[in-house]
Amino acid sequence: MTQKERMEKGLVYDATVNDIMSEQVTYLDAMYRFNLTAPTELEKREALLKEMLGSVGEGCYIEPPFHANWGGKNVHFGNFVYANFNLTVVDDANIYVGDNVMFGPNVTIATANHPICPELRERGFQYNKEVHIGKNVWIGANSVVVPCVTIGDNTVIGAGSVVTRDIPSNCVAYGSPCRVAREIGEHDREYFYRDEKIDWENL
Repeated sequence: MTQKERMEKGLVYDATVNDIMSEQVTYLDAMYRFNLTAPTELEKREALLKEMLGSVGEGCYIEPPFHANWGGKNVHFGNFVYANFNLTVVDDANIYVGDNVMFGPNVTIATANHPICPELRERGFQYNKEVHIGKNVWIGANSVVVPCVTIGDNTVIGAGSVVTRDIPSNCVAYGSPCRVAREIGEHDREYFYRDEKIDWENL
């Protein structure tokens, strides 16, 4: 089995072999060009997103700079995904993002990990596990999502969280490690901030 085949199967593999590294670099040029676009070049950004990402739905927007190990090749966006400045995706494996997801500034989504075994790390070995983010998720600024994590629909991840395990749908979760604080309920449909009510009749 080749190192690339081991990589694709989620096994421990040597990430420093030439065929992997030479393929990886071919995906980085579009990301480089995307990060050089001016704020007024929206059509160019949209075209580059389609070139960069593995798949992308309608109405998606990434605020540069954007960083990705494989240039976004293994990133799959649904519709109307928004990412603020400095979204970093370690996309050595697939990252699936549902519709209407929002990323705050400086969020990191990582699929790559390294063995604890010192001898393997010394030789440049790693392994990769997919990340799945459901629909209508909001991930707050400076949060980190580690490999092999699934976040359910409608969930809010508080700023500065480190998500090391699966988080269910319809909840608010935060912390390091990230834990569920409460479910999203009727109170959240009545108040948008503390005791300030949502004026639904004007929306």
